[in-house]
Amino acid sequence: MTQATPAATTATSTAAPAAGTAPESAWHGMLLAFTAGFVDTLGFVALFGLFTAHVTGNFVLIGAAMAGSGHSGVVGKLLALPAFVLGVAATRLFQLSRERRGLDTTVPLLGTQLICLLAFMGAGVWAGPFVSGNGVPAIAVGLMGVLAMSIQNTAARSVFSKLTPSTVMTGNVTQLVMDLVDIATRAPGMAGASARVHKAWPPVAAFAVGSLGGGLGYAHAGFWALLVPCVALAALLQLLRKQ
Repeated sequence: MTQATPAATTATSTAAPAAGTAPESAWHGMLLAFTAGFVDTLGFVALFGLFTAHVTGNFVLIGAAMAGSGHSGVVGKLLALPAFVLGVAATRLFQLSRERRGLDTTVPLLGTQLICLLAFMGAGVWAGPFVSGNGVPAIAVGLMGVLAMSIQNTAARSVFSKLTPSTVMTGNVTQLVMDLVDIATRAPGMAGASARVHKAWPPVAAFAVGSLGGGLGYAHAGFWALLVPCVALAALLQLLRKQ
């Protein structure tokens, strides 16, 4: 019987991740979460309460508007969900097309998101600031932001599925608090809780920093502030290309 050589053993142990899945890294999750927090907050402030990443949150604001309170721009919020669905479907079809040919999907997805985010920024700079969320320019710009973030939401469920979710933090914070309680009370499974806390807190913190940055950035630079998450995505692309 032939025994595996040391070189073969080393190659096996350092094999690349399965096709279609990005390597796991804390920096990857942090950069994605920072981008989502920044873009979602800036869109919310600039586009009369439109969520571009956490699109289901728009239903709450639609209900508030119908009750006579909250932000304007009901039409844009109604259109956000179908635009998001179309974006996710198109992204998934693109993924499957490349995966069937054995091609990488991670870098092209993030590159496309970066282009869409730059287009969102450019359109906002050109058409804004907006005086009403119900105007065609505000709706069109908002849907561009939704499409950009639909790509990240799809990537979070596919190529970045091993990372902590980056676009919606409610579940992450819930799990984080539960795990901290388990650690504090020395509950069974404490070791697993500790590992989850170590993995989850950096993206949650990055999302919070991004959210603060999005609000402050828009207050001082308008849509030009979107250059910051664009730089974050460009840095993530550079990290992925090195691996």
